[in-house]
Order: sequence, then C-alpha cells, then structure tokens
Amino acid sequence: MKKKRITIGKIIAGILALIWFLVTGGPFYFMVASAFKEQFELLTAGVFSMPKGLYIDNFKEVIESNFPHYLLNSIVVVSISLVLILLTASFASYPFSRFRFKLNTPLFAVVVAAMAVPIHVTLLPVFELTQKIGLYDSIFGLVGPYTAFNLPISVFILTSFMAEIPKELEESAEIDGCGKFRTFFNVILPLSKPGLATLAIYNSVNMWNEFSFALVLTQSPESRTLPLSIWEYQGQYTANIPLIMAVLTFCAIPMIAAFAIGQDKLIKGMMAGAVKG
Repeated sequence: MKKKRITIGKIIAGILALIWFLVTGGPFYFMVASAFKEQFELLTAGVFSMPKGLYIDNFKEVIESNFPHYLLNSIVVVSISLVLILLTASFASYPFSRFRFKLNTPLFAVVVAAMAVPIHVTLLPVFELTQKIGLYDSIFGLVGPYTAFNLPISVFILTSFMAEIPKELEESAEIDGCGKFRTFFNVILPLSKPGLATLAIYNSVNMWNEFSFALVLTQSPESRTLPLSIWEYQGQYTANIPLIMAVLTFCAIPMIAAFAIGQDKLIKGMMAGAVKG
C-alpha cells in the first residue's frame, strides 16, 4: 500500500513537472523560434510552427542597430547597482543578525515595511529628485532607484541567512583576537557567499528587466537600457515581431548564462536555513 502511494505520488509529481515545463518552456520556444522567421512567415505559418530555415538576418539587424549601446548601458547600470546593493545589504544585515540593541527590532521592521512600498507610487518624486540633482536622462540616474528599491528585500534575506551562521565561529574568531570588522570580513562574509549569490542573481534579473524607471528617468536613445530597445522595432501601427523576438532572445542570454554559472550557489542560498541542527 505504501509503495502504491509512492508510485502515485511520483506520477502526480511528473505530471505537474510536465505542465510546469510546458507553461514556462512554451513562451521561450515561441520567442526563439519566431526570432528565426521572416516577418510574413510568422503571419502565414502557425504561431508555434518550426521556422522554415534559420533566418539570421533578424539577429544581424539587431547587432548592427543601437542594441550594443543599450546592452552596454544595462550592463553598467546593473553592475554598479548590484555592487552597491550587496555591499550595503551585507553591512546592514550583519548587525541586524548578530547584535542585540534597542533599535534592532524597530529598524528591521522599517526594512520589512519598505518591501511593501509600490514602485509606481514613487515615480513622480523620484523623477523630480532626479531632475533637481541633474541626473535626468542619464544611466546613472537609474542607479539610485534600482539600489534603493532592491535593498529592503536583500537585507531581509541576507539577515535571515547570516542569523543561521553558528555563533561559535564568531566567538572563536574573537578569541583569536579578531574585532568585529575582521570577524565580518574574514568569517561572516565568506560564509555568506551562497546568500550573496542568490541576491546577485535575483536582483540582476529584476534590474535587467526593469521598465518603469528606465522609461520615466531616461528620454534620449543614448540613455536607454535593454527593456526600452524594443521601441526601435515598432511603429505607430505596426511591429516587426521577429525582430522584437530576436532582441528578447539576446536580452535573455546573459541572464541564462548567469543562472547556469551560479545555479549551485543559488540553490545553496535558497536552501540555507531550511533545516537547523
């Protein structure tokens, strides 16, 4: 009876996994397959039909356009923002997770409450602030909002991660003569690499695909990031779908590569703290 239940459980899990694969893999297949089609082939053939041939002119046209400049802008913005997020989150999470002081709980409550603030509510004040400090229509004007709005959840996750690090390691470092700073850099931070890797991938995906702030805080093509590059391939009444799919394929490649490289640390970071003892 128990063996039969296990078999039924495996069948149900397999069916759910297949459904999940179709739901997530279907759009990805449509994107890649459409990128290799001519514009009218997409309209005349079936939506999910295989391309008649590998029509690579779409990719050539994307590369020869302003796409490389948009790609560079996204890389610069995401890289700078990610470094600031990880550094600030690390410095904030250490005292939240290891020290006990009067304002620990109230300050951490503020961090948690900040996670509930809708991004769109802040678009107007952020726009006015960016204009006043002279960063409007500059890729560096995106760094502040990207860092600020991804920081609360990063502090929340990293605090939980650091709290699971055994205190005996910290005490051993103090016995050896390490102060709080050396303990942080030599013990806590190295052991937090899985958590930092999780935050790096999670935040990178969010910032890489971010559209609202990029639309509001930039205007000229020189300051556009990848989510805005699609505008270049659509008119007022028409859109070149295969070209847009080629752009989206190029946009997805860096994130897929980042996940493939850091998936082991990502899984460790997600599972950290799930089991105690």
